[in-house]
Amino acid sequence: MTVELKVSSIDNHILSLSEDVTIPQAPPGFKSGFIGIIGRPNVGKSTLMNQLVGQKIAITSPVAQTTRNRLRGIVTTPAAQLIFVDTPGIHKPHHQLGEVLVQNAKIAIESVDVVLFVVDGTVACGAGDRFIADLLTRSQTPVILGINKIDQQPPDAHNIDTSYEQMALAYQWPTVKFSAKVSTGLPQLQELLIEHLDEGPLYYPPDLVTDQPERFIMGELIREQVLLLTREEVPHSVAIAIDLVEETPTVTRVLATIHVERDSQKGILIGKGGSMLKAIGSAAREQIQKLISGKVYLELFVKVQPKWRHSRIRLAELGYRVEE
Repeated sequence: MTVELKVSSIDNHILSLSEDVTIPQAPPGFKSGFIGIIGRPNVGKSTLMNQLVGQKIAITSPVAQTTRNRLRGIVTTPAAQLIFVDTPGIHKPHHQLGEVLVQNAKIAIESVDVVLFVVDGTVACGAGDRFIADLLTRSQTPVILGINKIDQQPPDAHNIDTSYEQMALAYQWPTVKFSAKVSTGLPQLQELLIEHLDEGPLYYPPDLVTDQPERFIMGELIREQVLLLTREEVPHSVAIAIDLVEETPTVTRVLATIHVERDSQKGILIGKGGSMLKAIGSAAREQIQKLISGKVYLELFVKVQPKWRHSRIRLAELGYRVEE
């Protein structure tokens, strides 16, 4: 038996709509399922998913709360298909956007087969981790505790590890240590996740790495460069709208608008003589060219949308909604 899925894209590994792709039948004993990556902001969830998938589909930044949408990354092996759901860091929200992001992360806990609770192995278990642990105990979804950043741990990390291991023991959660940055321990993590999945079908074509359309990934790659190059000056007041993607045999033309909340932020993004906007565009274009494996012409505009993070209407217009 085969399943027909409508897909098409600049890059065959990015899901979009139009041409027929056949999903083959899974072999006997094949396992599959959805894995929610949950944790505080900046514990390395997006870096982990990129490493597991083998290519960049989620943006990373030293700025906390980088992830905004539930982004799926797909890993298919001969024995299993793992669909990772990267979620926004769970934190105390300070505006409507924060409320939406945290609510979506909570919904993800109930809509996956396994939760991978990622913590920062460079610091001991804190109040934020215990808050998430309490949320997870209210769900019936199995949990695996993942201690990340072991490559950055201090020489004597025994007390740090013990603080997490005691929490895991209290809830009878399996524990695995790894470094998403340098890939240490990731094969063991993947093996443990597969053990906790049930037998199931192939949900996606074996060579697909994400179910997000390329327009979404392009917008995220632009937003990543804004976060990296402006740091605290324009932290989370930015949203990207992809206005046009036009393909020709020689180049893909992309027009995008960067939305901010204040005129001062617009000035920072443009920079003296347009220098900052040029730097953002140049760096983002390089990333998009890697994504689509082709030449890109990228044109950026900046628009002020006052208090967009506090408006449900503005959030919806920019693609931020509470997930079903």
